[in-house]
Amino acid sequence: MKKSILFSVICAALATSANAEEETKPFSMEGEFGLIVTTGNTETTSVKGKITAHQELDRWSNDYVLDALYKKDQVVVDDVETEQTTAQKVFASGQANYKLDNPDHRLFGFGSYEDDRFSSFDYQSTVAVGWNHKLWKDETSSFEYSIGPGYSYNKTTEVVLADGTVVPSETVSGLIVRGALDYQWKISDTATFKQALSTEVGADNTKSKSVTSLSAQLVGSLSMKFSITMDHNTDVAPNREKLDTQTAVTLVYTFF
Repeated sequence: MKKSILFSVICAALATSANAEEETKPFSMEGEFGLIVTTGNTETTSVKGKITAHQELDRWSNDYVLDALYKKDQVVVDDVETEQTTAQKVFASGQANYKLDNPDHRLFGFGSYEDDRFSSFDYQSTVAVGWNHKLWKDETSSFEYSIGPGYSYNKTTEVVLADGTVVPSETVSGLIVRGALDYQWKISDTATFKQALSTEVGADNTKSKSVTSLSAQLVGSLSMKFSITMDHNTDVAPNREKLDTQTAVTLVYTFF
């Protein structure tokens, strides 16, 4: 009887230790990759890669993102078929959250840089500071938000309109208010849903982004992920769309 009680206590202690280790994991990182190549009547090459990392320390909670997309298609120019790059985009961001006496209440600093060759901007960059609040985190879900003032520094792309008019490139900068939401739901032991929303409201342009994803574990550290990314700018060139949508199916590997 004593051996049985002792064995139960040891098992409980090990389980508690394992859970605590999982909750206080200091660093986690995952990378995703997608590749589509078609040949024959239609020739295309699409490559998508993304790295996300999270760092959890006693006083800091930090997130990093590096996202890239490249696409090349066979197009007809002056009755001649040629290969042409049709998408080329790189996005990087980082957010550091400093925990106050209540660790769910934080002060954040955020920075991002985006270079999208086929948008209305040569690049878009943002820095912001403010308040971050983790409303809840339990075994199945978590939700947090950030809000605060910031500054954007963007450069528009030179555009030639259909009538030959040239709209020159210019630098646009100014104060913004940035807001962001992050929701995660562990549907089961092998499936996770994530929704991230952000908006940067300025006098000249409002930049918003939505990333919706559903991932399913295949084996071990390898998962498959379906995601929809939407980027929206209110102030774009006359021959550019305000909304860019990207739908992707990628393989995800969890390194740590």
